[in-house]
Amino acid sequence: MLLIPAIDLKDGHCVRLKQGAMDDATVFSEDPAAMARHWISKGARRLHLVDLNGAFAGKPKNESAIKAILDEVGDEIPVQLGGGIRDLDTIERCLDDGVTYVIIGTAAVKNPGFLHDACGAFPGHIIVGLDAKDGKVAVDGWSKMTGHDVVDLAKKFEDYGVEAVIYTDIGRDGMLSGVNIEATVKLAQALRIPVIASGGIACIKDVKALCAVQGEGIMGAITGRAIYEGTLDFKKAQAEADKLSAR
Repeated sequence: MLLIPAIDLKDGHCVRLKQGAMDDATVFSEDPAAMARHWISKGARRLHLVDLNGAFAGKPKNESAIKAILDEVGDEIPVQLGGGIRDLDTIERCLDDGVTYVIIGTAAVKNPGFLHDACGAFPGHIIVGLDAKDGKVAVDGWSKMTGHDVVDLAKKFEDYGVEAVIYTDIGRDGMLSGVNIEATVKLAQALRIPVIASGGIACIKDVKALCAVQGEGIMGAITGRAIYEGTLDFKKAQAEADKLSAR
């Protein structure tokens, strides 16, 4: 079970939002590259970057902060990036800059043809991000609910050739209220590709609960507010996850 620290970027700073609300942001660092180094020093084996301004603007907005992180990380560990990625040129630029996996969220739902083209053009590098509440997918920074069933959509995107699915329960993200294990397992069981859980990790108990079901196809979990506010010790949590995974 891979624990993946989230570095959410807003106006060049590392922040966390509550339930995706841009006006409810807590700044945790003015130096995102130093934050990336911090998590690597704690044993992170992958980083999750989100360009929050980009997600709302529909195009990348924190490129200098992202490049600083990529320069800091180099080839040490993979970096996955989402937020405002809406065309193939942007994907190519991200991969050229050193991003390993590009996450397509809203654009995948609104324009499935773009996701299909992206999987064809950059095989092995495309992850789809599906944000859902009560089994239905949300788009546009969670501001709009769609009628799409998350499992049905994920199966369609699996056929396109996406590398993995990041599943976020938006009712729990940034709320430290625990992971929606049941919904995450239901999705993972329906797919052949791995699922990365996101939203709600609060403490080591949540990590243990995910490790208990990782055999269903859950390869990792993104963690944000918990590791910044200290309710989860990242280094200890990854060590515990490794121990449980080895059983």
